Amino acid sequence: MKLLVVGATGTLGRQIVRRALDEGHEVQCLVRSFQRGAFLREWGAQLLRGNLCAPQTLPPILEGVDAVIDAATARPTDAIDRVDWNGKVNLIKAAKAAGVNRYIFISILGAEKYPDVPLMNIKHCTEKFLAESGLDYTILKPCGFLQGLIGQYAIPILEKQGIWVMNGAAPIAYMNTQDIARFAIAALGNPDTVKRSFPLAGSRAWDSNEIIRLCERLTGQDSRVSRMPLGLLRAVKKMLSYFEWGWNVADRLAFTEVVVGSDALIAPMDEVYETFHIDSGEITTVEEYLGEYFGRIMKKLRELDYDREKASKKKLPF
Repeated sequence: MKLLVVGATGTLGRQIVRRALDEGHEVQCLVRSFQRGAFLREWGAQLLRGNLCAPQTLPPILEGVDAVIDAATARPTDAIDRVDWNGKVNLIKAAKAAGVNRYIFISILGAEKYPDVPLMNIKHCTEKFLAESGLDYTILKPCGFLQGLIGQYAIPILEKQGIWVMNGAAPIAYMNTQDIARFAIAALGNPDTVKRSFPLAGSRAWDSNEIIRLCERLTGQDSRVSRMPLGLLRAVKKMLSYFEWGWNVADRLAFTEVVVGSDALIAPMDEVYETFHIDSGEITTVEEYLGEYFGRIMKKLRELDYDREKASKKKLPF
């Protein structure tokens, strides 16, 4: 198929591009900066400059496209409603007008449960708008990326820095973005996924304490953990909401509150695996992902120590 990937430079979007190219699809990427997406061109994708918030730029980009895969979410510096609502409405309308056959939308698990959280509400409203558009859509709802564990837990432990966690944070069933990309590409030619929504969750939900203990075991190092009460997060969010300059930050803190809420972010996956014809045993677990990451890092550190020791011996006069 000829695909248009939106959000292609993001953590998930780049994996969707990589998977689509590997499976022989022709991939176009909507980008605002050619420089930011240069690595996608090197992979074999075509870069097209456009802006979801400038609807006049979309029709030429959608010409001849068979399917759109929308993995975009507003950057921290962008207004959520402008990009994630107005921009997505523009894209869906343009796709419909261009006669696009398939539309894959990446949402968030449980978005409908949090109407007071701007990003969750907008994702849910986009789901409803897409369902009413007449397009042959598929909605995928991941709940957390394994890649996020590296910056939050792995690197601070390796660098002996402090880790900030929320008291009472909800367990999350993280999934590798490479696996999510596999579901997105598999949906394209699968009629059983048309006009349906699917959760995407890992094999089990992990809380922050379990992840920290796993990282400590894999590295042989102790961590320095600082705990932040959820009440403090709510107080900061409320304070920022009083100022126009703080609205965007407050909206994102509201989403963070969902992630660290009381309800575990997980969903049954047996029917999903069966529908997509994917073996659950091939999906990366938290243990496998972190084990491979720390294995590579620890090997590199040992090699660096060996090289330093070898260099210091050469300097000795005897």
